[in-house]
Amino acid sequence: MTPPSSFADSLIERTRTLGHPLCVGLDPHLALIPELFQRGTMAPGDPDTVGSVEEFLEAVIDRIAGRVAIIKPQIAFFEQLGWRGMRMLDAVCRRARDAELLVLLDAKRGDIGSTADGYAAAYLTADAAMPVDAITLNPYLGFETLEPFVRAAREAGRGLFVLVKTSNPGSGDLQDRDVEGEPLFGRVADGLSRIEADLLGSKTGWSSLGVVCGATFPEQARRVRDVLPKALFLVPGYGAQGASVQDAVGSFVPGPNGLEGGVVNSSRAILFPEIARAASRATTWELALDDALGKAIDELGAAVQG
Repeated sequence: MTPPSSFADSLIERTRTLGHPLCVGLDPHLALIPELFQRGTMAPGDPDTVGSVEEFLEAVIDRIAGRVAIIKPQIAFFEQLGWRGMRMLDAVCRRARDAELLVLLDAKRGDIGSTADGYAAAYLTADAAMPVDAITLNPYLGFETLEPFVRAAREAGRGLFVLVKTSNPGSGDLQDRDVEGEPLFGRVADGLSRIEADLLGSKTGWSSLGVVCGATFPEQARRVRDVLPKALFLVPGYGAQGASVQDAVGSFVPGPNGLEGGVVNSSRAILFPEIARAASRATTWELALDDALGKAIDELGAAVQG
């Protein structure tokens, strides 16, 4: 039986080909959906809202396909729409994968025993009911809670991104707490080293074990890179949150085609540029989205090429 392809190998090979590490976050804020796509009241309980959001996201996927390697839908924006929203999430993920986009589900799952098994089976196994290519995880119930996800990732060629040092201002409340002379985020990074080695890809040498390290804390991200030299980094904080492009790729390392080692997420800056939000014609919206996407691609591409 042929072993599954590695998520890390797929991601790195695609970013090398494209020449940039941009990940487009799909965070469909209802209040920001462009007028062109709005239907009905746009309230979460209005059935027309789901159709509006789905049409918008389908159009986004069609515009970005072939230009980025990966998308990151945030599950909360779909859950707020109830069962219709979850059905839409499945449809959006399948459409993206059919368009040869990798899908990283931002769900921040983390639980014990059979509950963790259930989460892994839902999204990561070969026969998952709602298959995605990777998922974000919360490790704060202990490293044992990651094991079901690690097994599924290894067996089905999926990826994992574990919260280590997040981009939000309050992350230091817990993540920077001193634990026997070392910040807690450092202890988490230390504990992930075994998993990093367990999920190494055969083609690129990168691991399908990833970590979430915000661009807003570049020094801490470099500390994590020292501990996890082969882990993929998911870098939030670039764009609307104000981190610079240099900080966004500060944890990347030299590869055959420039700096590499993960992806940099941007959502609002690409999905909701002001001109696109107010557009009444499809061509105006398309041009505005293309412009925002192109700027992010060019900026990140220049940063990794040095």
